[in-house]
Amino acid sequence: MPGWDITRLRSKTTRISLLAVFLIAAGLCLFLPAWSQQSAEPNHLAPSESKAPAPQQDHQDKSQPDDQGVYVLRKNVDEVMLHATVVDDKQRIVTTLDRNAFTVFEDGKPQSIISFHHVDIPVAMGIVIDNSGSMREKRNKVNQAALNLVRSSNPQDEVFVVNFNDEQYLDQDFTNDLRKLKEALEKIDARGGTALYDAVVASGDHLKRDARLEKKVIFVVTDGEDNASSETLEQAVKQLQEENGPSIYAIGILGDEEHPKRAKKALQILADRTGGIAFFPKTLDEVDAISKTIANDIRNQYAIGYKPTNPKVAGGFRQIRVEAKAKGHSKLIVRTKSGYYAKTQTASSASR
Repeated sequence: MPGWDITRLRSKTTRISLLAVFLIAAGLCLFLPAWSQQSAEPNHLAPSESKAPAPQQDHQDKSQPDDQGVYVLRKNVDEVMLHATVVDDKQRIVTTLDRNAFTVFEDGKPQSIISFHHVDIPVAMGIVIDNSGSMREKRNKVNQAALNLVRSSNPQDEVFVVNFNDEQYLDQDFTNDLRKLKEALEKIDARGGTALYDAVVASGDHLKRDARLEKKVIFVVTDGEDNASSETLEQAVKQLQEENGPSIYAIGILGDEEHPKRAKKALQILADRTGGIAFFPKTLDEVDAISKTIANDIRNQYAIGYKPTNPKVAGGFRQIRVEAKAKGHSKLIVRTKSGYYAKTQTASSASR
């Protein structure tokens, strides 16, 4: 699986700076008293799954604000959480439904909904931008659209930036500081090929391993077909569909692409299987408006939790379908992930 490699940092100066920081930190550890476990950084949010459940969890709604007023999603270890967008027959987002409007199916069998809410929950988001040679003239407008996506999103979102060509570079780790995100996006070194699948898989792995928020999204922009990844499309989809994986929102700027049909199909599959959307603008000028549409979509989703009738310990891939019906709507379409690979739990993890 692709990942972040310290040897991929962009200059010797950066590596020397990191070494200096490490040595200074090591020196401080020798002379300063140890910090207690309770003295965490003020902006640190513990992972939602690691928090101890309240004595009597309300199955109607497990989300509640933390000490900083941020809505945090809490769920049981045996619960599957879906983030779903509902649109009507005119593709307008519907935000007024209650839990009785929804029916969840796993492998064709109806499931009992044990938690439900519709609030603007902060997300952990990876902004993954193509930095191959063909993107050189497009990056300024794409960067502006990415920043406007962040501006239109929940202020409590935690965002990182990955620029990729033949390899992927984590140019800014999780932050909500627009200045830092802008600096990372401006690290333009447009050259080489397009290792899209490797970049998306590495970003998804970073979200699953290091994100402090339960809801996860990858926003990816590319102008071409993958031609440099070690991962295949099928392998990438499988890894993204692991339990608690991210939703993919993709923008394909494919007007001049030699094989636009294959490139478009790949982005469509990545988005459809994970509950996101793929957009294919006719011109570069449309990208900014699309980024704001994506922010609106993410902020207006329903969080639906259910306990599978087939226990997770059985493992395997589970197909998901969600239906919604409500008075006043002739047809409602629910968009969420098409399935997931259940994590098998050890006895120790299940007892936590």
